[in-house]
Amino acid sequence: MTPVQNLACVLVAMAIACFSTWKVQDWRYDGIVARQAGLFQEDLNLISAAAAKQEKDATDRRLALEQRLVDQDQQHSLELSNAQRNQAALRDRLATADVRLSVLLDASDTASGCNVPAAPGTIGVVHAARRAQLDPAHAQRIIAITDAGDQGLIALRACQAYARAINLR
Repeated sequence: MTPVQNLACVLVAMAIACFSTWKVQDWRYDGIVARQAGLFQEDLNLISAAAAKQEKDATDRRLALEQRLVDQDQQHSLELSNAQRNQAALRDRLATADVRLSVLLDASDTASGCNVPAAPGTIGVVHAARRAQLDPAHAQRIIAITDAGDQGLIALRACQAYARAINLR
């Protein structure tokens, strides 16, 4: 064999060795990359499952909060309607003179000049020493004021319950 042929054989052998090494490395790296891609996909699946669970938990908490708020709103509406119904009945009873509104007078106040007897009459029993009966129109205004106060207190309780429910989230 001539030196050129020897060189050609060596070059062919080197090319075959390089190609073989390249192919083996390619197979090896393909396996490593495939394993890493599988692990990456597993990690992505775990992260997606955790995110889905967090989203479901947040949705469940939101739905529970909304239900509590609906229940509190129904309770508030019930309290408000009961208070309004009671106030309306009291106003009606005052208007028909079924009930009279009276106030206690200070027995030590000599300047008032109002001497209402302390003894009970035939219509009712007076429980204090001195009482004065209010005009029905004034009594109606007093009841309207207490009605507004009752409604304000009920609304305040509803707002406080709402704030407590929101802060518990």
